[in-house]
Formats: sequence, C-alpha cells, structure tokens
Amino acid sequence: MGIIELFLIAVGLSMDAFAVSVCKGLSAGKVRLRYALIAGLWFGGFQALMPFLGWLLGVRFQSLITNVDHWIAFVLLAVIGINMIRESRKEDEECVEADFSCKSMFPLAIATSIDALTVGITFAFLQVEIVPAVSFIGITTFVLSAIGVRAGGIVGEKGKSRAELAGGAVLVLLGCKILLEHLGIL
Repeated sequence: MGIIELFLIAVGLSMDAFAVSVCKGLSAGKVRLRYALIAGLWFGGFQALMPFLGWLLGVRFQSLITNVDHWIAFVLLAVIGINMIRESRKEDEECVEADFSCKSMFPLAIATSIDALTVGITFAFLQVEIVPAVSFIGITTFVLSAIGVRAGGIVGEKGKSRAELAGGAVLVLLGCKILLEHLGIL
C-alpha cells in the first residue's frame, strides 16, 4: 500500500472524528486551543489504536482466509464507506455536548473509531506495515479533529455532512481499487 492510499484511508477514517469535532466546536461557544488539543488526542489516539487491534485480529486469522482476503477487504471498506455516505444524508442533527471531559470524550472516541478496527483487519490481509500506518492515521486524525473543533463555528452542519460523504466515497473507492488490483484489472 502506497503513501497516497494510506493518506486517503487516514482522511476517510478521520471524517467521523472530524464531524464530531465540528459539533463539539459548535457546542463549545468560544473554542479554546485546549479543546482542540483534547479532541485531537482522544480521536487521534483511538484512530491509531483501533486499526492496530484489528490488525492483531487479522494476522491471527489470515492463514484461514487468504484466498478471499481481497473480497473481505473490499466488502469491509465498501460497507464502512456506504454507511458513512448514508449517515451524511440524514437530516436530523445530532446533539453533542460541549463537555471535553474523559466521561464525554471516551465513548465518542470509541464510536468514531470502530470502523478503523475493520480497516486494521484489512491491513493484516494486505500485509501493511502496521506501526507506520497507524501512526499516520493517528496523526492525520489528530490534526483534522483539532481543526474541526476550531472550525466548528464556521463550518456548521453542512460541512459535517460533506466531510462524512467525502470520507465514505474515498473508502468505497479504495475498496474497489483493492479488489480490481487483486483481480488483475488494474
């Protein structure tokens, strides 16, 4: 997997965290640098941890499913991407409190990084070097989450939906690329 593909995956995975960060920024009123750093650390940390955990699971079971790993990678990325696209189309606004405490951030960090767990499984099948990959994903998410909090008052709900739509589309396209490469079409 090349750096461009890894960057696109990192950005795609970061979109949920970015969207929640924007909402946190909207709720906070006056946004402080401290809030941006807290969101970045929580979301970036979990976006790095979850693919690592997924990779550990995938490595354990890789030998059992080597013949269909490209299909699994395609399906996982497509399902995650389609779900993000579907979420971007919902009209109802989600209310996120301005609370940046551990009690508030921990469940949000888990919720926004569950999809990264399945991407980690895909990384095992694709034999991606996991430490650089998860570091890159974590740093990308940190930066985008911090920006999301700071930009929350400016971007608003439309920006949140567009971010989720773009992230979902990127993941679906990457899943298709993996499948087409393995089938010898690309």
